[in-house]
Amino acid sequence: MVSVGQHPCVGIFGGSFDPPHLAHRSLLEAAITQLGLEALHVIPTGQAWHKPRPLSPAKHRLAMCQLAFGDLTQVHVDDRETRRTGPSYTIDTLREIQAQQPSAKLFLIIGADQAVAFDTWKSWSEIYSIAIISVAERENVEGFVGRYDIKTTNPDRFRRLSMPAINISATDIRNRISAGQAVNALVCEHVARYIAENHLYQTN
Repeated sequence: MVSVGQHPCVGIFGGSFDPPHLAHRSLLEAAITQLGLEALHVIPTGQAWHKPRPLSPAKHRLAMCQLAFGDLTQVHVDDRETRRTGPSYTIDTLREIQAQQPSAKLFLIIGADQAVAFDTWKSWSEIYSIAIISVAERENVEGFVGRYDIKTTNPDRFRRLSMPAINISATDIRNRISAGQAVNALVCEHVARYIAENHLYQTN
């Protein structure tokens, strides 16, 4: 495990995880290795202000995250946003974690698709004052971090996570399940079984 002086490196990775899939897993493994994380909070969102559709019940998304990531010793599936009333905002979660772990060096892990809209997030400039924004981008592609350094007064608050190209989306998984197609190559075996046993994402 790696720490900066006496400051443990702690990651925060939020999302709807509806469902969690193998690209999420790959990103977590890359973040743990490349950022030297001692702990990584996986935080399913509560009431997502930016989602046009209702999310699956929190109990299912939390259970699937535990099945998908629970064997990674650094990972803690954190239910704080699902217990919060009202819309879920990243800044509120970061403030809480900073207050609970004031000595930690925080890394907020986001995908490149989220990063392009980062400056529309609530209190976005405060977000990067609290945490280093760690953006997952495909290998050998000049992406968000390289572009954004030009626009921000704090380029040292952004870091690129090198990721292989993995073309998996939760939307595609839900659509496949709704159409009666197999998703075993897209989610881990335990998650696939949980989805089937709980009849998630089925329209019939």
